[in-house]
Amino acid sequence: MRWKHVSAAQVVVLAGPSGAGKSRLAERLGLPVLRLDDFYKDGDDPSLPRITVGANAGLVDWDDPASWHEQDALAALRELCTTGRCDVPVYEISQNGRVGSRPVDLAGSQLFVAEGIFAPEVVATCRDEGLLAAAYCITQHPLVTFWRRLTRDLREHRKPPLMLVRRGVALMRDQQRVVAHALRQGCRRATGDQAYAELTASVRQSQ
Repeated sequence: MRWKHVSAAQVVVLAGPSGAGKSRLAERLGLPVLRLDDFYKDGDDPSLPRITVGANAGLVDWDDPASWHEQDALAALRELCTTGRCDVPVYEISQNGRVGSRPVDLAGSQLFVAEGIFAPEVVATCRDEGLLAAAYCITQHPLVTFWRRLTRDLREHRKPPLMLVRRGVALMRDQQRVVAHALRQGCRRATGDQAYAELTASVRQSQ
């Protein structure tokens, strides 16, 4: 049986393909942000899933939810909603692991954002426990997403360039499935501008 928290704050979940604009939207909103991608498993974790077919067979499948600590992310969400503060890991993609921790403090805000590629996995639990304010799947044309993701990943030196291109092509082909999964999990499809307009109205009402 699920139980509901006495919640001092609620979360706006931003899901969508990598590079779709989730982080950009979170920054525009000006709300405190919990980066769910910081809950990735370390690169030497033996439980990491592997790609089994194709040119990347044998490599870690970083797009599989099994590469992510879902329960740790949910614990952080609950703590933020009930106490307004928690310590979260800092994950460095280029180093395949956690490099420290940082505090997330809502500073009295009644809303905060949780964003990441595995964000759909927390929507149902947050809704059942009374923590969810809204859940969006941010989308745009797959070619736009591919280009923005590639330029970001190259700029941040996340992985070797050839690996980033191959991963980008695979993610572009997979975008429709990613969006469909987010919708099934309870997210509503929207562009960044559409979600921004609706959420800023909600922020004004909460103040």
